[in-house]
Amino acid sequence: MWIIFGLAAIGATLLNLTVFMMEKDYKLPMAIALSLTALTLCAEYSLINMWVESEDWAALMDVVPGMSRALWFLTIAAIFLNILPIFLEGKRARMMESKK
Repeated sequence: MWIIFGLAAIGATLLNLTVFMMEKDYKLPMAIALSLTALTLCAEYSLINMWVESEDWAALMDVVPGMSRALWFLTIAAIFLNILPIFLEGKRARMMESKK
């Protein structure tokens, strides 16, 4: 399930950036992308919880260290990419103002 949420989050992030480049309202795609990122993290946590309940220590030792780093990196990247249009919009507004 986390793979589905993760791929959907990536798609929503790309949609967010595309909508911004088309100079349309990007706030809904941004909210959807960040929500899907949060659901990805929750789904991954649920998977880890299942492994703990079944006492599958080998799976935990194999997967958790690498996935922890990957989830941190991808979450930070998703947050940055999804709020990037906010900063670019401010820069665009300042450039338009200076042209006047």
